[in-house]
Amino acid sequence: MPEFSVIIPARNEAAYLPRTLQALEQQTLPPHEVLVVDNASRDQTAEIARAWGAQVLPCPVGGVARARQLGLETARSPWVATTDADSCPCPDWLAAYAQGAPGRVALYGPMRFWGLNEPWGRASGLAYSAFLHVCRVIGRPNLAGGNMAFSRQAALLAGGYPEVEAYEDVILGQNLARLGAIGYVPRALVETSARRLDRGVGPFLVQHLRNLTGHTRGYFGDDRLPPPPPDQDPAE
Repeated sequence: MPEFSVIIPARNEAAYLPRTLQALEQQTLPPHEVLVVDNASRDQTAEIARAWGAQVLPCPVGGVARARQLGLETARSPWVATTDADSCPCPDWLAAYAQGAPGRVALYGPMRFWGLNEPWGRASGLAYSAFLHVCRVIGRPNLAGGNMAFSRQAALLAGGYPEVEAYEDVILGQNLARLGAIGYVPRALVETSARRLDRGVGPFLVQHLRNLTGHTRGYFGDDRLPPPPPDQDPAE
């Protein structure tokens, strides 16, 4: 079975990160390494990651694409799996990806929201799976950074993550599809926070539609960056 480096970009994720790291600790196929890329956090993200045994990579310049790229360049395993700091992979996540890896350059799986009352959580998973199916049918696989895995060598050959505000994960996935086979792994489930629904379902769907058409500006406008202390210069 291939070994996996797990990369987690994190910006002010002290409230969510422990749950993610606990989920990785419970994997039936343990990761070779867990890399938390501290993307200019002003909270205890880095300290929490170290306390859980993760390797922390400082990325002082904001931008999720930069954070993911730093993780990709630092990873030591032949395969890389990525998730987000507010997401929880199921216990068989890496094991399912390991089984699906032979003959493929990249893999991806289903996602659903946690923190919603049922049946909405289950419905979110069904809706996302239907969306992924449509993308596969039209020949544009939608690999999301919250739940994907790929050959590190192939990702570097594809140019890595482009420097865009959002959608960098999907662009990398489409570039990987030009190099080899992409596989959808239904067992590789990841549950993710529903916090992006705080502004309502409508704005959430509109932003994702904009992403799909290449209009990614503003996606991380509410990145929950806390204000600096009163005695600190905001530019510092």
